[in-house]
Amino acid sequence: MKNVLTVLALSLSSATCQAGLCETGQRQSPINITPEAVLAQKLPAMVPDYRAAPLRLANDGHTVRVRFDHSGQLLIGKERYTLQQFHFHTPGGDQIKGENFPFAAHILHKSGAGQLLSIVVPFRLGAKNPLLDQLLPLIPTRVDGDHKHPDVTVNARQLLPLQLGYYRYTGSLTTTPCTEGVVWLVMKQPQELSVEQLASYRKQFADNMRAVNPLFQRPIFESL
Repeated sequence: MKNVLTVLALSLSSATCQAGLCETGQRQSPINITPEAVLAQKLPAMVPDYRAAPLRLANDGHTVRVRFDHSGQLLIGKERYTLQQFHFHTPGGDQIKGENFPFAAHILHKSGAGQLLSIVVPFRLGAKNPLLDQLLPLIPTRVDGDHKHPDVTVNARQLLPLQLGYYRYTGSLTTTPCTEGVVWLVMKQPQELSVEQLASYRKQFADNMRAVNPLFQRPIFESL
């Protein structure tokens, strides 16, 4: 009994520490990208080498996640990251010059050494988005694992804008345990979705993005 209580106490202590990082961490995401914090320099070009793959998506209770198995890589100079999945947030989270976007896509990657990298694609209201038009009707209504659609293919490149300029900063996961050290690439050119598409998404999912966090003197780099 004593051993069980000891393990329980240690587990609670660990959970408290993890939750505490969300409150006390100084490299948290999302942030507001302001001109005075940005250092413009020649960053490596973003080279998405994604492939079309059969659709595999899941409702996790907070958002819809589209997962990939060996369906592409992202090259940033000499750095190479494997595409893992993408999902969506409302509101968009990361701000650019104080602009609060209503919607954003996060495209997640991992390097061979385990480094996490997330591309943030902010969305403004405007024209209907073709990829969302394809995905929204197929979002499962229940939280019951992956749903496979072998007759439907999706390519993460469809989420990215034509212009691949980006901001880069070091941040965190946006949900508990808010682990820090994640590389964030925020696209400078927003995409668009329609009012109807945003409403359709919000019928299934409540807002799931935390507020912006203090920068704490972190550098933000902007590609030229």
